[in-house]
Amino acid sequence: MCGRYASSRRPEDLIEEFDIPIRPDVPRLAPDYNVAPTDPVYAVVEREPKEEALVPERHLRVLHWGLVPSWSKDAKGAARMINARVETVAEKPAYRRAFERRRCIVPADGYYEWYPTQRTTKAGKPIKQPFFIRPEDGGVLAMAGLYEIWRDPTKTDDDPDRFRWTCTVITTSATDDLGHIHDRMPMMVTPDARDEWLDPRNRSDLLGLLTPAAPGLLVAHPVSTAVGNVANNSPSLTEPLELEGQLAMEL
Repeated sequence: MCGRYASSRRPEDLIEEFDIPIRPDVPRLAPDYNVAPTDPVYAVVEREPKEEALVPERHLRVLHWGLVPSWSKDAKGAARMINARVETVAEKPAYRRAFERRRCIVPADGYYEWYPTQRTTKAGKPIKQPFFIRPEDGGVLAMAGLYEIWRDPTKTDDDPDRFRWTCTVITTSATDDLGHIHDRMPMMVTPDARDEWLDPRNRSDLLGLLTPAAPGLLVAHPVSTAVGNVANNSPSLTEPLELEGQLAMEL
């Protein structure tokens, strides 16, 4: 987990869900049912105030999925940095500083995982069946994330694109009811923990603010293998697929 997810909420919906002050400059992304690494995505962030007496202001921003550390010489490794393991996120150099003060929430409709079936191709490779995993109540999946602001050394100071905002999703071991599909899943930020998680001034018990999805909170259903092609992008990718034969018995 997770290499693809779906995000179809309007910015107005996310502004309301995460108690974000309305800002007219929030870019509007088209609904994306097949979000892939390096794609632009919505994220909820709070920036540290410049004056000590002020409180952080919450923003909805567009970031690129795949974290680029601020010290990186280039952005070539972004596609490999879409996930950060909760077991090591506080120590790894690529994530440590972001974990301390640049935490975010990445909202999603749900995410995709591929189950390695007992069937194989002619070349002997296992055939994988994609599943869509989403909140049982149809609500927003609030995935715990980190963000960074990377300065592109190839761009001049007057170039408006010289700073690249990027993010990653924090993952953990999957719960028993979903672990048979894939052994990792995103960490969640529950509504009561959002303020503390996002506050860049908070340094205490950060890992304690995150929780795996409680049993029964998420549900999974098989979907079309069309999701494996990033060129495919429609609501049909998330629709349940009726399995037949050996695969239906296996699952």
